Amino acid sequence: MKYVIGLDYGSDSARAVVVNAETGEELASSVKYYPRWMEGKYCVPTANQYRQHPQDYIDALEFTVKDALSKCPAGTAENVVGIAFDTTGSTPVFTDKEGTPLALLPEFAENPNAMFVLWKDHTAIKEAQEINDLAAKWEIDYTSYEGGIYSSEWFWAKALHVLRADEKVRAAAYSLVEHCDWLPGLLVGKTNPHEICRSRCASGHKAMWLEQWGGLPSEEFLTALDPLLAGYRDRLYTDTCPSDKRSGYLTEEWATRLGLTTNVAVAVGAFDCHMGAVGAEVKPGALVRVIGTSTCDIMVSSYEEMGDKLIPGICGQVDGSVIPGMIGLEAGQSAFGDVYAWFKNVVAWPVVNVLAKTTLVDEATKQKLIDETVDQIIPALSIEAAKVPVSESTILATDWMNGRRTPDANQLVKGTITGLNLGSSAPLIFRALVEATAYGSKAIVDRFIENGVEIKEIIGIGGIALKSPFVMQTLADVLNMPIKVAKAEQACAFGTAMFAAVAAGVYTKVEDAQAAMGLGFANEFYPNADNHKLYALLYKKYQAVGKFTEENLFNQ
Repeated sequence: MKYVIGLDYGSDSARAVVVNAETGEELASSVKYYPRWMEGKYCVPTANQYRQHPQDYIDALEFTVKDALSKCPAGTAENVVGIAFDTTGSTPVFTDKEGTPLALLPEFAENPNAMFVLWKDHTAIKEAQEINDLAAKWEIDYTSYEGGIYSSEWFWAKALHVLRADEKVRAAAYSLVEHCDWLPGLLVGKTNPHEICRSRCASGHKAMWLEQWGGLPSEEFLTALDPLLAGYRDRLYTDTCPSDKRSGYLTEEWATRLGLTTNVAVAVGAFDCHMGAVGAEVKPGALVRVIGTSTCDIMVSSYEEMGDKLIPGICGQVDGSVIPGMIGLEAGQSAFGDVYAWFKNVVAWPVVNVLAKTTLVDEATKQKLIDETVDQIIPALSIEAAKVPVSESTILATDWMNGRRTPDANQLVKGTITGLNLGSSAPLIFRALVEATAYGSKAIVDRFIENGVEIKEIIGIGGIALKSPFVMQTLADVLNMPIKVAKAEQACAFGTAMFAAVAAGVYTKVEDAQAAMGLGFANEFYPNADNHKLYALLYKKYQAVGKFTEENLFNQ
């Protein structure tokens, strides 16, 4: 038997799955929360600053791989032939000349600007706008294959913001690397900026890389943006690789540290949702929605269908970013599950802050009460909200609690809730928030369809897709489309396992790995026609409220 390991690095934790490369059977898995991140270190939510320490990534790597292997039958580790990574993105970090993230150097160990800038860090809004302004008048619009709007969540905006904000980092920095590129490079001993394999996925969707214009934006464009970027283009890359290619093989050091052999092929990395779409068996005509704290919506399209189309307001269209030989399309919402989590925290405030001070019960009992109550808030709200007929859902919300990713990125907009009265209960407000996330989803689906991209089916993956029938049914009703739910609980990690199998030579192409290793679907939600008619009217109101909000409020 041959086995592969898929590693999925999310916002809060990393998970590893050990998979039979021939059948797709999962042997074991392991999850590790990032220790420093869970302590809230290096993050300032009020300033939209979210940073992660590279040591958290290393600690999670060693723990999850060894823990997962410890749960497998004897002899499994010796027969692991491939390993692959997916990560959030754009999540870049500045490095020294050897490719070491600056935060791993003693003098920068506690400096947030020397750490990985997590995808949802929005400190670079100003820089993103400057990129958009310059691109609009440049001879080449470098944003044209990224939806025409560059985001503060992406590579160059973050790089420029950090360079401007921190003189010490600026003096020590030599190059930058994406999280999904650094991890494979670390394991194969190629972290040098001029040697490391760069992901086609990350570079094309977030760094304005395109083969037709010679790779990254020109030196003239970058230095016109800011002279602080001088020289970085030459210290980055020209060529990129799709994720069915090998970065190399495990070094002796990492083979020993992980309990594997040096015969393990390491695939080129990619972003979590792109590999998750592969794990969910994406094919032309299918829109895969990776539904978690945010959403990422992925499609693949043939060269013939795309032709010379440029879809405005999405997160890029890149040749080979999902499946080699096809155009990968990305969109998404900046907040989905995070909207629900925000409301849970609002509702839970008296439990956490008032009940915590009671002297009526002992400390152990009190903590159990708090934990149990907080854990049950969203399930209880979902049950009650599902009882409300659509005709009585009179509260209206927008889903922009963390800005808007697509369509038409704008990280300055804010979420709104309107239509409240003295009878507005927590379940009614929660229902409005769920409907808002569904309306945001419809805006994305409509943008694809309006631009000639056919959507035949929708596939949902992630915890919410598997665990919240209320959310998924609402989504189906709003979209008026059936939604399949992928069976794999860790679809992103399963997608990386498929890429690992291709990189190791078990399969010659990604589609073959999908056919052999795919797990199929756990459920399917069908739209209610009567509900959709009502939602179609409410969606127009959502659009009107959103337009008013963006034009008259919170857009600065």
